[in-house]
Amino acid sequence: MGLQRFGTALLLACAILSATAVAQTKNEVAGVVGRVFLKDQPVPNTSFFDNTIHFGKPVSFEVSYGRKLLGNQGLFSLTFEVPVLLSPNVELNYGINAVPHDYTAFFVTPSVRLNIFAANAVSPWVSFGGGIAHFSESDKLLFFGPNPGETGTTTGVFQIGGGLDVRIWRSLSLRGEVRDFNSGIPQLNVDYGKSRQRNLFAGGGVVWHF
Repeated sequence: MGLQRFGTALLLACAILSATAVAQTKNEVAGVVGRVFLKDQPVPNTSFFDNTIHFGKPVSFEVSYGRKLLGNQGLFSLTFEVPVLLSPNVELNYGINAVPHDYTAFFVTPSVRLNIFAANAVSPWVSFGGGIAHFSESDKLLFFGPNPGETGTTTGVFQIGGGLDVRIWRSLSLRGEVRDFNSGIPQLNVDYGKSRQRNLFAGGGVVWHF
């Protein structure tokens, strides 16, 4: 009986220490892999075949750092986070040789994230913030020749997103998320009547808490 009581006490102590360790973690680093989806854009006042700009859906990479501000053990928690998204080689397609071959997009958006059921193993969340977006347009045109347009464009960007964190170990969680990076547009050498574009990122990855 003494050994059983000792074992039970040891298990309870381990559980308490584990919960305390989780409660004391205020920092996190996350890595997420997914794709960016963009809406194809028809170019007005044109009539040639395939007069719509088509955007590729490149594999994209997000890393983020978060620091918990409020509610580490409660129903809600508030975290300051900085998502950084790289979307390399967004390929373009268009009916004539006018647009760049591709471009790379880079987003940095300091944000605030609200987690619900923050102390539970499963925690849904929403996030919003803003920062900068940078587009590096290819120096080559779609089919042949050098790109006569700009090859570097920086704009403001707003970020809103939501996701789900599932803790699989006291320091490790799985994350699924969708974020909408609403930015200015890259320089594509044609006017398709837009000044903003929605860069919709969906992906999954891991979060390390420390």
